[in-house]
Amino acid sequence: MGASGAGKSTLLQILGTLSTPDAGSLSIDGTDVLHLGSKDLSAFRNRRIGFVFQFHHLLPEFNALENVMIPAFIAGRSDKDAKAAATKLLTEMGLGERMDHKPSELSGGEQQRVAIARALVNDPAILFADEPSGNLDSKTKAEIHQLFFDLRQNYGQTIVIVTHDPELAAMCDRSLFMRDGLFVEE
Repeated sequence: MGASGAGKSTLLQILGTLSTPDAGSLSIDGTDVLHLGSKDLSAFRNRRIGFVFQFHHLLPEFNALENVMIPAFIAGRSDKDAKAAATKLLTEMGLGERMDHKPSELSGGEQQRVAIARALVNDPAILFADEPSGNLDSKTKAEIHQLFFDLRQNYGQTIVIVTHDPELAAMCDRSLFMRDGLFVEE
């Protein structure tokens, strides 16, 4: 948590291997990711890191099922395996009847659940979420918050969430506060 400009999203970009730090080391799931070449880093990111952003970044020309299957295809999984994993996740997220709908035909909360399923399809070691409920109404926001904690409980999923939302932060096992790029006591 922290004010805008505190460095939360920058930290998430570094932890998610999308940006390189000026110094230090970063090990994820036993891999020193800062020493991977670009091709190996991209493959690692696809298989071991999941991302959920405030805006869903779903591809509009594909339906929900296809959007979730894309990272599995990139990882080299078969069509049958990708479809089974995507179907399972979407069904568990209450979207079993909405899998053939394109993003424009889904509500904001449904789109965010598709984005979460997409982030989980390759069974990542860690899931990073950057303001995952920032553009949702209060009822849907509460549902998405609960979904993250259900994922933690049901899958043992490690989740790092960047948020301005004190309600979401209060639900977390641990909250850290940032100011000017540093962790501070709140």
